[in-house]
Amino acid sequence: MTFAQGAILAILFGAMALFIWGRWRHDLVAMMALLAGVAVGQVPVETAFSGFGHPAVITVASVLVLSKGLFNSGAIDILARHALPAKAGPTMLILSMSGLAAFLSAFMNNVGALALMMPVVIQAAQKNNIHAGLLLMPVSFGSILGGMTTLIGTPPNIIISGFRDQAGKAPFAMFDFAPVGLSVVVAGIAFITLIGWRLLPKPRQQSKTDNELFDVGNYFTEIYIPDGTLVGRTLAAFEKELAEVGGQIIGLVRDDERFLAPSRWRRIKADDILVVEAEPQALTDFITAYGLKLVDDRKMSEEALEAADIEMMEVAVRPGSPLDQRSVKDIQLRSRFGVNLLGLSRQGRRLPWNRLRDQRLKAGDVLLLQGRGDRLADVIAQFNCVPLVQRGLKFPRRRETILAVAIMGAAIALTTLAGIPAQIVFAAAAVLFVITRLVPLRNLYDSIDWSVIVLLGAMIPLATAMEETGTAAMIANTVINNLSGGSPVIALALILIVTMTLSDFMNNAATAAVMAPIAVVSAHHFGSSPDAFLMAVAIGASCAFLTPIGHQNNTLILGPGGYRFGDYWRMGLPLEIVVIAVSLPALLFFWPLTGG
Repeated sequence: MTFAQGAILAILFGAMALFIWGRWRHDLVAMMALLAGVAVGQVPVETAFSGFGHPAVITVASVLVLSKGLFNSGAIDILARHALPAKAGPTMLILSMSGLAAFLSAFMNNVGALALMMPVVIQAAQKNNIHAGLLLMPVSFGSILGGMTTLIGTPPNIIISGFRDQAGKAPFAMFDFAPVGLSVVVAGIAFITLIGWRLLPKPRQQSKTDNELFDVGNYFTEIYIPDGTLVGRTLAAFEKELAEVGGQIIGLVRDDERFLAPSRWRRIKADDILVVEAEPQALTDFITAYGLKLVDDRKMSEEALEAADIEMMEVAVRPGSPLDQRSVKDIQLRSRFGVNLLGLSRQGRRLPWNRLRDQRLKAGDVLLLQGRGDRLADVIAQFNCVPLVQRGLKFPRRRETILAVAIMGAAIALTTLAGIPAQIVFAAAAVLFVITRLVPLRNLYDSIDWSVIVLLGAMIPLATAMEETGTAAMIANTVINNLSGGSPVIALALILIVTMTLSDFMNNAATAAVMAPIAVVSAHHFGSSPDAFLMAVAIGASCAFLTPIGHQNNTLILGPGGYRFGDYWRMGLPLEIVVIAVSLPALLFFWPLTGG
């Protein structure tokens, strides 16, 4: 082993350990690994950031913009309304919803596809008296499976296409992934529909008819403030003591004037009415201690809130959201947006308010927000959250829907039939989406997941260094080829299984970037075509079903579904076995090892 190989190997294993640890975000880890490669002299300074101009990076960014435009056009809502049954049992709902999620993920980012489906799934669960946890994981897995069917379905496919180009062959075309991908999708969704969902743990919620993560009605109380010791104190001081019994101030009614999320520095006056949220028993002791009174006519403030166009909404924290790893104190929803945070649910369990203020939010958490409709929309947009209740559907002009579908269809046709490079076609389509205002210019950069872009831009030069220093060849020769016993078929299976295992614990794009050079070298070692080996990496990188951390989809459903870390493998492990059993024969049939 040379110094160069040892250095790259150390950086690679260090990055993988940090990816799996999950303490730092994947884009930060990737950038640290890239800078380490530069520091040890194995990534040339002049090409250190060449990855950000790589066709894969441009294509991924463009596809994210197109995904946003398709959502804005209302085309997805129309499709969902016509494709999903209004009333059905779990089996039919899972089949239709996971199938639709797979279809959407073939042509847009699969995390975005799941985010679009989640409100529909939760509403369907409520209508059909089914626990949402029985539907969300199947839909998430269906979305992940669907991404492996086209070039633009998931970032690993775009990365793999670039490595085929580097291997001396033309990049994979739009539907080159479809023969194997569709075989896996059909088998996977059939398993999920018939068997998989039955392997999930029984719902942990007690009520069979209540699919809400929060039941807040019993916690609202109106307190009348008589002339006494509290008069003249700030709401901040009062709320500090109220927090000790797990409560918070939601609103203030003063002289028939209503204040939602009032300023914490407003002073209390006699005859004020405070709307608070707290546990009833604890609140009783608090009211008695201060000589306060309960308001008998609850309708007064309820009507006030309704008159002020106040809504409550549950939202999930997406992976990569600005809320991730920030404390409740930091986000200052009340002072910045005039929105109340009523509750926080983590893995299906509601956290009490006496712990909430110091909690750091995590991806997959569910927040219960209260505020005016426009303010809630601002919060969702600002912090990149997913609304879990049925969102108000946008009813666009027919022209918008037709235009979005036409541009997307033309882009796919140009890439598939005319052979124009994907990065050019989809970048041009993204520009058209902006020009036609399907994606407003002010929202253009918000529609791109920059953590994925940084990850790809940093990992591509490292993957190149793996090839140039011979590190990929060393790994392939000492691990894959020795374990295969001289059989390229066993080597292909090992590539698939190792990639699949890594993707359960680290980002799928990073997994593809690490495994693709190893796959190419393994193919050359056996004198085989690299196509089947690269396709095996693409399939394996899209099969993160064992943990909530391997794929953003799995993280996103963690809170809304009430899942725990150990729930995923119940359906995920047999699903991965199905994928291996179906994909290996399909790889050998559609991409023969002797294909040259």
